[in-house]
Amino acid sequence: QVQLVESGGGLVQPGGSLKLSCTASGSDFAFFAMGWYRQAPGKQREVVATITSTYGSTYADPVKGRFTISRDNAKNTVYLQMNSLKPEDTAIYYCNAQKWSIVQAWGQGTQVTVSS
Repeated sequence: QVQLVESGGGLVQPGGSLKLSCTASGSDFAFFAMGWYRQAPGKQREVVATITSTYGSTYADPVKGRFTISRDNAKNTVYLQMNSLKPEDTAIYYCNAQKWSIVQAWGQGTQVTVSS
């Protein structure tokens, strides 16, 4: 059973940057599609960005041009570089791992707060 651990959240001013990391246990990481999701208070969890095992990526419209998802299979880690952060980006950010479109695991989440 794969386990995911996120890190890198925090408090940042509008216009600032953060880089989130999600590290997976086990040896199957290279075969997983990985995704970053977020959930703001009172809202449903939504997809932010995804990256396949062959490095294809997709982004939600609100973050296109500001966020970049990447992965390092040697470190079993997926990253989310977030630039030009806005208050509406405030949420708990989660990563997940999928194999054959089946969710294998969710991380515990990391809080991102964008505020002056």
